[in-house]
Amino acid sequence: MAREGRDKPLYMISVAAELTGMHPQTLRVYESKGLVNPKRSGGNTRLYSQGDIERLNLINQLTGEGINLAGVMRILDMKERADERERELSRVREQLRRAEEELHELRMQKKITALVPLDGSADPQQVLRGLLGGDIH
Repeated sequence: MAREGRDKPLYMISVAAELTGMHPQTLRVYESKGLVNPKRSGGNTRLYSQGDIERLNLINQLTGEGINLAGVMRILDMKERADERERELSRVREQLRRAEEELHELRMQKKITALVPLDGSADPQQVLRGLLGGDIH
């Protein structure tokens, strides 16, 4: 799901509680401890996003495995930092891909420039052979 869709506030606390199998008071406690941060409507109603529901399900899973809330907070913090690093790595990979494409284009332009005389008298077949590195038929 796209990041924007995951963060859209959708569910009131009663629905979020039902979706996660938690009591609404548990959700309030988790909010007060900073484990989840639902948005608020104009009338100050808590609205949970799909991302909040996924986070609450992870909290539920971790506490079910015996991890206390302090441990859960550390795990969530590490997960957020790892997710941010992954997003940054994806951005850098995309920049590298674009730079490699640009470098390829520049190398091809350089090859063409080297093969074509300034007076434009080049034989097209000879230029193609030079670009392709061999014979053409």
